[in-house]
Amino acid sequence: MSRQYMSAIWYHSEEQKEMALETMAEHQKVEKKQIVTVIEAAKTFYDAEDYHQKYLLQKHPVLVSALGIKTNAQLIASSPAARLNGYVGGYGSAANLETEWSSFGISNDDLKFKVLRLCKDGTSATCGRR
Repeated sequence: MSRQYMSAIWYHSEEQKEMALETMAEHQKVEKKQIVTVIEAAKTFYDAEDYHQKYLLQKHPVLVSALGIKTNAQLIASSPAARLNGYVGGYGSAANLETEWSSFGISNDDLKFKVLRLCKDGTSATCGRR
């Protein structure tokens, strides 16, 4: 497996390791394909290059601007940007987006509907394509 783009969980404690292993085992019961997520102890972490940071969100500059983000450092450090990046990528549910929206600090509801439209059908319980 290429390590450039891989599914991985890095744990910081034995409790996190056990939770990751248990969760993966539960998901494997319903998945047809073998789950290949690597579970390893956390080591030195390196940020990806700027153009990889919140990559999917960066394709929607109006959303980035609505978050008040002006620099790459702000983009990297922003938890709301990380959450929105997931929603824009089709992860999460429409219901969770509705619940979380106010915590993003974006008052423009038109943008919320834009993110919902990026979901599978904008109304389904699951936004994700995955």
